[in-house]
Amino acid sequence: MTEIAAQTQVALSRIVAERQSKGRVPGVVGAVARAGSLAWSTGVGSADLENPGVPPTADSQFLIASQSKTLTAVTIMALRDEGKLSLDDPIEKLVPDSKHEGITVRQMLSHASGMQREPVGDVWDLMKFPSREELVPGWNAAERIGKPHHRFHYSNLVFSLLGEIVARIDGRSWYDAVKARILDPLEMRRTTVGMDGGPAQTGYYVPPWSDVPVREPLLDIGAMDACGGLASTAEDLAKWAMFIANPVDEVLSKDTVDEMCQVQIMADVDRWQLAFGLGFMLLRRGDRLFVGHDGGMPGHITSTFVDRASGTAGIALFGATSSPAPSALATDLIIKVLEDDPLPPEAWVPGAEVPAELAGVLGTWFTEGSPFVFSVKNGVLEAKSPAAAEYQSPAVFERLSEDTYRTASGRETGELLRITRDPSGTPTKLHWATYLCTRQPLSFADINPG
Repeated sequence: MTEIAAQTQVALSRIVAERQSKGRVPGVVGAVARAGSLAWSTGVGSADLENPGVPPTADSQFLIASQSKTLTAVTIMALRDEGKLSLDDPIEKLVPDSKHEGITVRQMLSHASGMQREPVGDVWDLMKFPSREELVPGWNAAERIGKPHHRFHYSNLVFSLLGEIVARIDGRSWYDAVKARILDPLEMRRTTVGMDGGPAQTGYYVPPWSDVPVREPLLDIGAMDACGGLASTAEDLAKWAMFIANPVDEVLSKDTVDEMCQVQIMADVDRWQLAFGLGFMLLRRGDRLFVGHDGGMPGHITSTFVDRASGTAGIALFGATSSPAPSALATDLIIKVLEDDPLPPEAWVPGAEVPAELAGVLGTWFTEGSPFVFSVKNGVLEAKSPAAAEYQSPAVFERLSEDTYRTASGRETGELLRITRDPSGTPTKLHWATYLCTRQPLSFADINPG
């Protein structure tokens, strides 16, 4: 059941209306997706002030700007999974005409390369953006202003070059690659470069000392599309968010999306509330971690964030150049739903059998004086400390051979678990990541008294 309770819908609508009113935004769309689809949306204000009082809807296009980076990143990771590039490849291997050397794909995806933020030429002043032919020469003329991984430094220029890498490796334009690999499989039919001519939010600038909005121009940002050229709708962004929550292999495997959500660099070094993964912003609010991205273009400020643990997403689309923080609205919507109307937990389903080789392994083992409980779920061996927080996942093991397992996820991922048995076949000790596990708690002095 994905429907959101009526009382919660009223509260969500109030949050969006307050943000529109206090922020003086001509048109706003707020939306929530969960359990695989758009669950709620509302529009406030006017989609176009020439037709006042008609609000935008979940089918109204907004410029999503830098949210485009997340689609570029997923495309790069798909090429990586196909063996066509490595995250440790330097750019000169993929773009031989680059005069900057040693900048890796990983650094580019995580804004850790140290390259300057924008293309040369004061592009946001002159509103003249590089063509594809001009992109690499402009890249060569740009500065590397910091050391790699020394500090986070956001770069539209770098993501524009990632779009060039996509085009060169995939043999088609950046957008054609994104459309074939992401938009078509996810049925995101109204995610386009620039507006597609259908229902849309007109972008405005609202001056600080008057209440008369100024219509903003629609820009063609040329070879910078990979960093910020897309327009989309709440309907489409809900599909994108649900993919981030529960990936489909046709686009990208769950393991790879999980990898993209691992912290690569801390953007907020003072409070550790914002980090970057591989193309994704990782935003912490209290005990919750949200994955997504903001976007900003003249007349449009947007955000999509996902609580992957619950499969719940918030979408914020503002039709103004200067708007309230979009990520705050997107995550406020998620938090309201999670607190007031969470989905019921999945029903427990009993397993069929305990594998015979695991029967003697189950129960409590001690290592370094602390207990771990080994159990079976759906025939798979797991282990978790009784002291671990509820939100922490157990270690999950996969069988390699008789009495040898690999930690597939959770604590000590990648490490081996070896079972030692006595002549009767009863397990007497385990070695997990080389550490001894015994049925009784032992000190290190007990283990090696000599």
